[in-house]
Amino acid sequence: MLPSTLTAIRAIISADQSIDLSARNRILATISNPVSTNTDPNSGVRLIRRAEAAKILGRSIRAVDLLRSQGVLHQVTFPGRARGAGFRLSDVQALITGKVA
Repeated sequence: MLPSTLTAIRAIISADQSIDLSARNRILATISNPVSTNTDPNSGVRLIRRAEAAKILGRSIRAVDLLRSQGVLHQVTFPGRARGAGFRLSDVQALITGKVA
């Protein structure tokens, strides 16, 4: 949350006289220290496109497509989509270092 948003929410809650002091403090504490509810294991994964993967590998886009078709690189697709969204940057870097699983 942006600091300006947090400041605006604090001002609104402080101005509302229908909220007692303990509830106000509880609300402000919850907003200031949110608990992460993100359970997606891929949330921190950076995806790159074919052209960027080719540039990092020093190969052509066609070579990246060949690596994908051979199963060396796994193309990530989003749920409900048929087309690939890209490749994990960590997979491309692992290919460079030779640590491909």
